[in-house]
Amino acid sequence: MLVSIESSLSHAASRNFPNAGFDKMLMQTHEARLTALRQELKGRNLDGFIIPISDEHMSEYVGAYAQRLAWLTGFGGSAGSAVVLANKAAIFVDGRYTVQVRDQVDEKLFEYRSVPKDTIGGWLADNAERGARIAYDPWLHTRKSIDAARKQLERAGVELVAVETNPIDSVWQDRPEPSAATAVVHDAALAGRSSSEKRSEIADWLKKTGHDAAVVSALDSIAWLLNIRGTDVDRTPVALSYVISHQDGTAEFFIAPEKVTPELTQHLGNAVTIRARDEFPDALAGLSGKRVSVDPDYGVDAIAQLLEGAGAEVSFNRDPTIVPKAVKNAVEQQGHRDAQARDGAAVARFLRWIEINAPSGEVDELTAAATLKAFREEHGDLRDLSFDTISAAGPHAALPHYRVDEDSNIAIPPSSIYLVDSGGQYRDGTTDITRTVWVGPGEPSREMIDRYTRVLKGHIAIDLAVFPEGTVGAQLDAFARQYLWQAGVDYAHGTGHGVGSFLSVHEGPQRIAKATSGQAGSDQELLAGMILSNEPGYYKPNGFGIRIENLVLTVKREIEGAEGDYFGFETLTFVPIDRRLVDKTMLSPEEIAWWNTYHSKVRDILAPQLLGEDLDWLERECAPL
Repeated sequence: MLVSIESSLSHAASRNFPNAGFDKMLMQTHEARLTALRQELKGRNLDGFIIPISDEHMSEYVGAYAQRLAWLTGFGGSAGSAVVLANKAAIFVDGRYTVQVRDQVDEKLFEYRSVPKDTIGGWLADNAERGARIAYDPWLHTRKSIDAARKQLERAGVELVAVETNPIDSVWQDRPEPSAATAVVHDAALAGRSSSEKRSEIADWLKKTGHDAAVVSALDSIAWLLNIRGTDVDRTPVALSYVISHQDGTAEFFIAPEKVTPELTQHLGNAVTIRARDEFPDALAGLSGKRVSVDPDYGVDAIAQLLEGAGAEVSFNRDPTIVPKAVKNAVEQQGHRDAQARDGAAVARFLRWIEINAPSGEVDELTAAATLKAFREEHGDLRDLSFDTISAAGPHAALPHYRVDEDSNIAIPPSSIYLVDSGGQYRDGTTDITRTVWVGPGEPSREMIDRYTRVLKGHIAIDLAVFPEGTVGAQLDAFARQYLWQAGVDYAHGTGHGVGSFLSVHEGPQRIAKATSGQAGSDQELLAGMILSNEPGYYKPNGFGIRIENLVLTVKREIEGAEGDYFGFETLTFVPIDRRLVDKTMLSPEEIAWWNTYHSKVRDILAPQLLGEDLDWLERECAPL
């Protein structure tokens, strides 16, 4: 079947809503929306539909036009899926969203299912009738995920069907249009390498691996390859587009014409052909007889369908831009240092503000998040936040991925722990930092201090790690957890993720986490130039949460007599860590030395940017432990 990109990009008016009895007012309820979708499916002779949080690029954050799951269910998390049948439906989320999904999604409409224990294919095999036709939008799923679901469904006699147009788009009457913002040039003075150099590197990979072309569909990969940025997706500075990169170093760039400026055209030059975004499917069909590489994690099923339908040979390989993008060059490394320094001054001012104002009990989570953003804006060149700020008070801090909104917002309780995980997008770097602080009056409990100090010890262990060439992040993960394990506790998230350069705050393939079979990045060795977060934590359900996060740069270590190449980390984030939660007697002399050296650097970097009482506060917080 030839599938159309318009299924995901066109406005909801592509079909008229089939039942005039459902007007816009009635369609404000999730029950009405679910009923409307079921009527649409019935009219198409379909028995069910799978709805992911996804766009045509498998992005972590998606534009408003692609928020189909949120529109249908009310769920506001960044990862999840739902399945709708004629008489039942289910929503699938992982452990990060166990509480949130119950707050936002009506259990009378959707069963709550837990990933990875429950799978969409397994649920459908158990609940769909034999012979049922279950639909999916091939522009919103990878071939790998569809193949896995199809195997489970075939055993149950259930058929998986790709649709040409998304049925939700037919009933979502006021669906937003995709962003029309223009793409902008990311100057080589910030990128450190020209687009021509990068395209030549990809061309060399294509020749070496015997491919004629590679489809680059991940938005941050396109931004890196062409040295462009955009504002089409909140929190990630990318432009909606596709690229087909060829063996001769040329590329075809598919983007809506209204997003192209003369400056962009001049920047891209003659070797990059600019074509309308809706020409992308025909361009794929034009690769007949070619050997084409598609990324299995970012290339959607529709891309593979179109290539295979045209007679191209599809080879599933990691996007060839991903590792070069992850290895930051010297210019990008310095840009990160500069951005972190400005960002650190803003966060330090905020922490002093919290210390002064929060003990009153009159500061709520939303106000705190807005105040932190205001401090960042004062320190210059903030283009966006790098993700929605996790401003978590009291028991909310025990939810690692809590996101405050008007419904969940609470005042920061006096005599409690407050956790703030936040970051900014600057033209020279992307920041991500977590600080956990004690809000007075009074003193934290012995349990809080013990857990905080164990998290700190794990954080220091990662920062001081030295490891041989070929080490993967999973081999370092236990360094961060060991002190928590000694107390019989742990945390459920990874210890570190990759970070982009004025790009995605969650960038692969590098990561520090428990080894998980098949998990992207589990087998990626840590290379010099890769940036990661260092963020161990501890979370007591309904009690409190702790996380300490800095960003670190992977660097080569010179060791006298070393037999081979060894690596370690350079700290990039410099903001005081709350000493009120630290038990010095639990720290080794080496750990105390780390603390004092770190805070001496914090003072050196931030003091020139602070004045008056902010500077006095910094001096106090940076005094030796």
